[in-house]
Amino acid sequence: MHPPARQLVRDFLVPGLPAGAQLSTVMLLTIAIVGTTVAPWQLFFQQSYIIDKRITPRFIRYERVDLWLGIGFVIVGAAAMMAFSAAAFAGTAGQGNYTDALGVADGLAAYAGHWVGVLFAIALIDASIIGAAAVGLSTSYALGDVLGLHHSLHRRPSEAKAFYAIFAGLLLISAVVVVIPGSPLGLLTEGVQTLAGVLLPSATVFLLLLCNDRGVLGPWVNGRGMNVFSGAVISILVMLSTVLTASVLFPQITSAQIIAILAGGTGLTLLAGAYLAWTGRHHKDSDTTRAAAEPTLDRATWRMPPLALLTRPVLSAGRRTGLTVLRGYLLLASALVVVKVVQLALGH
Repeated sequence: MHPPARQLVRDFLVPGLPAGAQLSTVMLLTIAIVGTTVAPWQLFFQQSYIIDKRITPRFIRYERVDLWLGIGFVIVGAAAMMAFSAAAFAGTAGQGNYTDALGVADGLAAYAGHWVGVLFAIALIDASIIGAAAVGLSTSYALGDVLGLHHSLHRRPSEAKAFYAIFAGLLLISAVVVVIPGSPLGLLTEGVQTLAGVLLPSATVFLLLLCNDRGVLGPWVNGRGMNVFSGAVISILVMLSTVLTASVLFPQITSAQIIAILAGGTGLTLLAGAYLAWTGRHHKDSDTTRAAAEPTLDRATWRMPPLALLTRPVLSAGRRTGLTVLRGYLLLASALVVVKVVQLALGH
């Protein structure tokens, strides 16, 4: 394709709006990408597969290198796909008229050569296989945790029959749904995308609470800097999730309303940060005294105690209120998603 290198670097580093595009359309596309990329299942799949690798804490640094390599490959690959697609469709009837992934493959074959479209289709098949395996495995891990089953690829199928049966069953059901003639795949995709946006705030907040539970992580709990960074990321995800959910449920949402949601969320985040900083300053002395009295724990040999030996965490009034609000949001938004999907299925 040979996209212009200077333009590629500039557009990668400097965000901009397409000529003539509405802000709401661009924002919704951006939020949809974030909402489906930072999916709730991914947050818990990672810890499950790390455990399945039988990795001990002394290998965590290598696992982080593995993670960053994966992030780098994804960013480079995504940027390359956008760049060669934009270059291939430039000046053609397909420019700015995206339909679906099949349309991109057909357009690449028509404008850049047959084998270009074939390679793009192969890449899609590869991504589909990885996605199906990862999502199915994540669900199998979660059900194994909840039901108390042996759930590990490290075990033979004869040693974890229920785990492998669930994994295979999920893949089979998904394949059947896809190949059924007239299956509303677009509706299913939209429903899953919305559900991911609804679940994301609760999942990330829950994960942050776990990362600060000393009984669970011992010396691996988050430090103050990591909590500040994680809190900022979570606040952004919560705002994007709110806009994503609102945009799917209310397609006529305007740019002004999207900006109002983001501005309100930013204001609430700053207020919450100020409150936490104020309360943290008052508890600093007591935390220092308690830390001095506790024995020093070795990060390399730390293991979480069995669940039966863990004490129930004590929730402050503010934390309890926040979790109650999250539960209310989750129930309300989930109900709205179900109503919306039913309406679309009935053609209303």
